[in-house]
Amino acid sequence: MERVRAYKILALNTLAFTVCFAAWTINGVLVSFLKDNGIFEWNSSQVGLLLGAPVLTGALLRLPAGLLTDRFGGKYIMGGILILSAVPMYFLSYANSFTSFLLLSLSFGVTGSSFAVGVAYTSIWFPQKKQGTVLGIFGAGSLGAALTTFISPILLRNLTDYGSNLKNWIKLPELYAYLLLAMGIIFLIFANHKKAEQGSKTISQLLSPLKQARVWRFGLYYYLVFGSFVALSQWLIGYYLNVYSVSLITAGMLATLFSFPAALIRAAGGLISDKYGARKVLYWVFGASCVCCFLLIFPRMEVYTLGNGVTAIKDGTVSYVSDTIIIVDEQKYSLISEGKLTLNIANKQESEDLENKSLIFPTKQSWNQPVVNVGDKIVKKQLLAKGITRVYFRANIWIFTGILFIMAIFWGIGAAAVYKHIPNYFPNEVGVVGGMVGVLGALGGFFSPIIFGFLLELTGLWTTNWMLLLVLSVICIFSMHKVVTKMMKKEVPELIKKIEQQ
Repeated sequence: MERVRAYKILALNTLAFTVCFAAWTINGVLVSFLKDNGIFEWNSSQVGLLLGAPVLTGALLRLPAGLLTDRFGGKYIMGGILILSAVPMYFLSYANSFTSFLLLSLSFGVTGSSFAVGVAYTSIWFPQKKQGTVLGIFGAGSLGAALTTFISPILLRNLTDYGSNLKNWIKLPELYAYLLLAMGIIFLIFANHKKAEQGSKTISQLLSPLKQARVWRFGLYYYLVFGSFVALSQWLIGYYLNVYSVSLITAGMLATLFSFPAALIRAAGGLISDKYGARKVLYWVFGASCVCCFLLIFPRMEVYTLGNGVTAIKDGTVSYVSDTIIIVDEQKYSLISEGKLTLNIANKQESEDLENKSLIFPTKQSWNQPVVNVGDKIVKKQLLAKGITRVYFRANIWIFTGILFIMAIFWGIGAAAVYKHIPNYFPNEVGVVGGMVGVLGALGGFFSPIIFGFLLELTGLWTTNWMLLLVLSVICIFSMHKVVTKMMKKEVPELIKKIEQQ
């Protein structure tokens, strides 16, 4: 009976977290829709702030939510979050300025704290040997982000009659508010009350694990694998719209290809971490993140440089000049015209259609441009026509999306691996430690869109966000490796045995 009840709680927690996560990331679609349709005139920094506002509230409230769950149990805390967040979500429909939209976004952002509640409430129902698996299953509730990026654009299209009645966007947050309210009622009715045995500890005692550096390292790792996931789940909508000029629905579907695997694989990530150990898994995760981010930093670009020119082989007088030939006395010099391209471009018409080609690799175009005129006296080795080379790289949308898909899988596994650590080291403080790690991780979802927007305005390059994430990935892998190496030097036999058991 207790086992059945435990799995019922796991199912309820996962479903509640999915609904909360869907609401938590609604601004990724809604803000892009409102800006692109001219309903609100927001700049890149304001958009970044609106994307991050709900994430900030959810991040900051994760620690107190974890504390409250340890003391009072998850049933009432999770139910309360669902019902209370429905109110500002509903009134988001009445926002008519940046300030009101920002304040209401901060308010419904309390949904993000549901993660800390669910971690603490789920863990007390299962033995330690199953913690990685069950917390991985619960973490799959981040699938809510994929549901939002996939369904919300379609709902907006239908609610606004394909854009002919834009004011009906207000019905989307109303629908989300009803969903939150309904889930809250269901949770309070069917969930069972239970709290951690140490729920009577003082606040000071509960917070004592935060003095350990290990907690903050876990937070750094989670900042990358979860915080960056939250940030990109929203940022990618605008990225696809601006870089690849697709529709909002297409952008949402492509963003879903990133959000969906990261959320779905998290359950498997728990199993993998239980079997092979969290540290081994995180080494692979951070390494893959470095490779993927590196591949994504190359932007769509067009570079012109000097190429192979044509020089005179003897003295003489120029008698004829065209795009294809230069004649000096009786000597003819053939030129490459701008229409003749190397690789897969064959004629000038194709050159004009270069923007529309589905290019995978960088494509080179070379031609000669005459620098002499008829009647000019030239000497041997004098330049007759300079060479010009154009290198064009489109950053193919499907290759881009494929790399994102791979990175999302590794990040989803990594998120489960981070939380595998927590019950092992802090079995009686899962709520507070999980809450703190969640705070630090979720702050990535707040700060990253703002930093992305700032870097975009500063450089004009959309790919600067991948540069930032590459740096963060490198920091994570070197930080973990440094700590592991230091521990092994102190007590090699004991440490190896401990690592193999995790």
